Amino acid sequence: MGIEVIGKEAVRDARTVADVQGRLTIEMNPNRPRARLRYSVAHELAHTLFPDCAKHVRNRAAYHELTADEWQLEALCNIGAAEFLMPTGSFPELRREDLSIGRLLDLRQIYGVSAEAVLIRAVRLSSEPVAMFCTSRIESGAHEGSYRLDYLIASNASPVFLHRGALLPLGTAVAECTAIGFAVQRTEAWGEHRVSLECVGVSPYPGSAWPRVVGLVRIADNATRSAPLGISYVLGDALSAASEEPGIIAHVVNDATPNWGGRGFAQAMRERWPVVQNDFRQWVRLNRPLFKLGESRLCRVSSNFWALSMICQEGYGPSITPRLRYGPLQSCLVRLADHALAHSASVHMPRIGAGQAGGSWGIIEELIGQEVCARGVLVTVYDLPRPGEPASPPTH
Repeated sequence: MGIEVIGKEAVRDARTVADVQGRLTIEMNPNRPRARLRYSVAHELAHTLFPDCAKHVRNRAAYHELTADEWQLEALCNIGAAEFLMPTGSFPELRREDLSIGRLLDLRQIYGVSAEAVLIRAVRLSSEPVAMFCTSRIESGAHEGSYRLDYLIASNASPVFLHRGALLPLGTAVAECTAIGFAVQRTEAWGEHRVSLECVGVSPYPGSAWPRVVGLVRIADNATRSAPLGISYVLGDALSAASEEPGIIAHVVNDATPNWGGRGFAQAMRERWPVVQNDFRQWVRLNRPLFKLGESRLCRVSSNFWALSMICQEGYGPSITPRLRYGPLQSCLVRLADHALAHSASVHMPRIGAGQAGGSWGIIEELIGQEVCARGVLVTVYDLPRPGEPASPPTH
């Protein structure tokens, strides 16, 4: 990112400063514990992503009152810091961990990250109906003493049942976390739901006298829980998925030529359904500005089955670096979920982007979970069986 980081013992944790030309530097106190230091620097890096950072430099060492919406910026930067420390596709072993606040706080020490980072990463990887939350005490105004939900991040199997800015009920157990490290477990009502929560006090926002509270929350009422959703894996040919049931088959194409299909799954697609590539070429001819990364084209191949060509690969041919572009892939997956919901269709695909495009399946799998499975769309991924190996039923 080109931002210099220097040690300065006078700084409380870390802060971003700007010179007269607007160049940013992060100053950090090298005497702070390693995990706190990493989190503080990552938090400041998240601040630098905002274009007005140089004008409104934040200094966590300076105690000041947060104005009406500054907590939202701080919350966003905390989420950003978590993503820097434990990015998408990392620490897949967390899938096997017990999702309890005690165990996750132990893991925080092992990984040397913040409590928020490990909670967010664990929930994003989980197939359980669980969400992590962050809340903070309102210290002035009409709702003084109440706790406001700063954000809630749900697993693929959990609904987002409460939104940012919502007030937690008076008397919530969250209010008992009055110091950093204080932990509480309780079942109580949040909105329309009975929820089971585990939470702990963590470092406050700048200028706040009360710790923020982060934790795990599960809907306690079995009748309102979502069925666990995830990707089903089968041994077989994705092109064999076409049936009477509504379905969409998705694949990745490049942004260099509409004449894809020289190798791999795209070639099999072109040979099985020539209409898909013919339609794609015609679409590009009539809509040239749309032929770019992040765009996609849906083509009907039968009464209830469609193919979605997602432009997520930059160029084609041998490359020493991956050609897959994750940002465009994420945009295409959002559109894939839109199409699937509009047609009440399931989604089928090979391991898109992980072959010729060179992408990491761990990252791709997680993006599919976040953008498609989390919206209630059934997704099946097909691996071709080795010679002599029979096809298999779906497995999660």
